[in-house]
Parts: sequence; structure tokens; C-alpha cells
Amino acid sequence: MSKRIAKFIIVMCTSGMLMSLTACSLLPVEEEELAPPLVEPVKETLSIFEAKRADIVKQITGVATFASDKTDYLYYKTSAGKLISINVKLGDRVNAGDLIASTETGELETKIRVQEIAIEKAKISLVQEVADKGSDNPSVQLKMLDMESAQIQLKSLQTQLENSKLIAKSDGIVTFVDSIKPGEEVAAYKQMVTLSDPTQMKLIYTAASQNDLAGVEINMDASVKIKDKTYTGRVVQTPMTATPSDNKTLQDKNNKSLVINVEGELPEEITIGSQADITVVTEKREQVVVIPRAGLRSYMGRDYVQVLDGESRKEIDVEKGIVAATEVEIRKGISEGQKIILAN
Repeated sequence: MSKRIAKFIIVMCTSGMLMSLTACSLLPVEEEELAPPLVEPVKETLSIFEAKRADIVKQITGVATFASDKTDYLYYKTSAGKLISINVKLGDRVNAGDLIASTETGELETKIRVQEIAIEKAKISLVQEVADKGSDNPSVQLKMLDMESAQIQLKSLQTQLENSKLIAKSDGIVTFVDSIKPGEEVAAYKQMVTLSDPTQMKLIYTAASQNDLAGVEINMDASVKIKDKTYTGRVVQTPMTATPSDNKTLQDKNNKSLVINVEGELPEEITIGSQADITVVTEKREQVVVIPRAGLRSYMGRDYVQVLDGESRKEIDVEKGIVAATEVEIRKGISEGQKIILAN
């Protein structure tokens, strides 16, 4: 009996060992962990420019528009009430004395007529009083004061009526009409209509801001290109020389505009609104050290460049001169031939 038990135990142990070995053989073999690939660092690409000597020009270029040299800006000097109508449109020819616009007057005309009748009655009464009592009588003096008062009132009413009408002061073509509608209140000193004399024209160039016109002075030469022909022009007005105006629209325009007189006879097709390309040179220097504007760096009021020195960078403070559209003059700090690193 004990031999059978011992034999059974031996068989069971042997079976367990075989099963364990079989299970181990079924497990996947772990692969060895691969090392990460070696990545070469990206080599920095620099944009290099060798400082050179060249001529540099600072100039203003743009498209200018022909406008009348004689322009009449029409506006109400007082708040004249509600608009009745504007009697002109863009392009209309207007003669001096024409009614351009009018505002509501209510019973103003009736009041004027009543006042005129009152003055006539006062005159008759005064004449009668003088005939009856003589010119030195106090009652005659009172009658004269009454008539003077009535005349003052009449003049005030007539002024109100005149102020309700916008009258052309000269001949011209309508080149601007305000968008105000009938029934809307008319504001004092707001430009309503512009009249331009087509027989007298100059070029007007309007910049984005007054700063864009820095350096332009009266009598500077201007190159004017109309189609394929170039004309000589001359600056006759800058923001600094424009006559001050109480018209805000005109003043704002003058603050950022140049007026150029074109010499010579213009083509017949040139009219108010025609355009031309203009160039005004404000500064020019010959054979100076120049670099691209991308090479000049500024920080906290400091101007400097980065120079390639062997394999390293080096910062050098510089003094800039003329700053043109694409280039800048360097007066001090670097010399011709130095390699300037351009900003990306």
C-alpha cells in the first residue's frame, strides 16, 4: 500500500514538472530594446550681406490726383435748421450766385414782410409828427428811435433768411456733395459742397499721415509721370505751409498733403480727377556705406548690427543716416566689406 502511494506521488511530481516546462516554452521571447537613432543637429542658415558703398536716395513716391487750384468750400456758418434740398450733384457746372442748398425757414418770410410794413407805418408816423410838432420835439425823437428799432429787427430777420441759403460765390464744377438728406439737421462749418475751377489745376498727393511727408520742402523738384511721358514739377505746398482753415475736412486733408505744380502744357485729356505718378527726392548721398534695412536692428533706442566674426556673431553699435525704402546708410560703426547678418 505504501509503495503504491509513493509511486503515485512520483508520477504527479513528474507530470507537474513537465507541464511547467511546457508553459514556459509557450511564452514569447522578449526582444532587446533598441537604442534611439542619432539625429544630427540642424545647421543654422544665415543670410549674409557684405556692407558696400553705393548711392542712397530717400524719396516719396505715389499716385497724385489733379485737382483745381481754385476751390470753393461751401458750408453753413451757423446751425441753420433742417435741410430742404441740395440743388446740385457731382459734375454739375455752377455759376456764381446760384442757389446750392436751402434750409427750412418756417414763417420767416412772413415775419420779414410784416416788419417791412411796420417800418413803412413808422416812417409815415414820423413824417406826420415832424409836420405837426417840429423836428426838435421829444415825441419826434421817440418816433425816430422806434423806426430805428424796427429796422434793426428787420435786418436780423433778413440775415436769418440769408443764412438759410447756400449760394455759390464763383463759377465752377461740383466735385463734392455731402450725403446729408432732406429733413436732417445742418451742422455749422460742415462742408456741404465743393466747387472747383477746371481751368486751374495742380497735383495733390495725400499720404497716410503727416510723418510720411517728413523732409519735403517748398520748391523741391518733383518728377511727374503721365502715361509714358515725364514732366517736371515743383512742390508749392506742404503741411507746414498750408493756410490754416476753419473747415475741419480741409484742414485734415492739408495736414497730410503735398501740392505740386506741373510745368509745361498738359495733355488735353487731363481733367479734374486725372492721376499721375509722382516722385519727390528729399535726401540723397553718394558712395556711402549701405546695408539692407533687414540688417539694422533697434532696441530701446539703440541701433546696432550683427556681424559674422569667424564662426560667431558679434554685435556692433552703429549710427544710421538716410533710411530709404529698402536700404539704410551707416555713418559710423562698420566699414565696407564687413559681413552683416540679416534678420529673418
